Amino acid sequence: MHLDDFAAFVAEICAHSAAAPERPLRWTIIANPRAGGFTIASRWKAHRAVLERAALRARERNARRDGAGPSRTAGTGLAATEGPGHARRITEALVEEAAAEARNGNGAVFYLIICAGGDGTSLEVLSALYAAREETREQFAVLRLPMGTGNDGADAWDLERALELLIIPTRIEKSAALRLVTATPGKGPFLAFNILSAGLDAFVTHVTNKMKGRLPGDSYKLWVDIAALLYDRIYRVGPLSIAAFDAAGNRIENRRETTLLLAVGVSGHRTYGARKRILPDDRNVCLVRQMSLFRKIALKDMFTTGAHIHEKESLLFSADRVEFSGEFPILAQMDGETVLLEKRDFPAAIERTAPVIPLLKPLD
Repeated sequence: MHLDDFAAFVAEICAHSAAAPERPLRWTIIANPRAGGFTIASRWKAHRAVLERAALRARERNARRDGAGPSRTAGTGLAATEGPGHARRITEALVEEAAAEARNGNGAVFYLIICAGGDGTSLEVLSALYAAREETREQFAVLRLPMGTGNDGADAWDLERALELLIIPTRIEKSAALRLVTATPGKGPFLAFNILSAGLDAFVTHVTNKMKGRLPGDSYKLWVDIAALLYDRIYRVGPLSIAAFDAAGNRIENRRETTLLLAVGVSGHRTYGARKRILPDDRNVCLVRQMSLFRKIALKDMFTTGAHIHEKESLLFSADRVEFSGEFPILAQMDGETVLLEKRDFPAAIERTAPVIPLLKPLD
């Protein structure tokens, strides 16, 4: 079975990992067996070759002083997800295990969570860590492997570079999250860890989620392109009142625009939708004004390269909080999960949190 082979290779790499070399390491591989990196034969063949090379490199390069082994929660080290919400429950169990270790005087144990799936798997894992106590999060780090379809939230574009973070000396860097809050009590907050957006792209995400698994391979992407062109036949695109604020609470933007999409990133230099460069520079907010069907067709490919930022319909800036409200329902998406915002939910806001999520990063 592909998943068992995958877990065996990753366990071998973890046993020789350079991550937190002075602390006892406990790893857990949270894997989605339905992710494209396992189910699409050509991708798995390429991934297996990369895993073999990485395992050999780890054995040759590193020897840990402190012990390394799987977490008790995962048993053998592999925790395969069985459906929506399962990755979150696994992570919550790991948080409980780490807290118990700390209460027993073993707070130095280092928990490494390796996400092997798509953005949905990562979203569940990171959401559970976000909800954990700060002192418990200090015992963790997360590595997100690109084993899904889009992998925009992974820690590297390709598997070889991502696995390298287990082999080379690394540091732990905390990343912020994004929160979507609404005016409706009990609706939200919703979390994202890459890009949180509203409008056309959220509709495309919604269609993607419905099409994936129903059509073979990546053929569903054709229907996603068609859906993008039909968006404003299904949802009425109206003006949004938008106010943006910096970290000190100073208003830096105040405008009313007929908005096709509004995207906010944890930082700049972010992609979504399988590497579409919606935020190609240091700015973390992109607003795209409504345009004709002809212009949508003309600009569609520019979002892949990032060239859209030079067009008159695009407005980019940096902000820590973006408030918006409108007269018509609009879909929002959080790292591939969608929610419908209705008039009663406005004003809504997308805000960047303090750095909270521990990620592995190269030492230099």
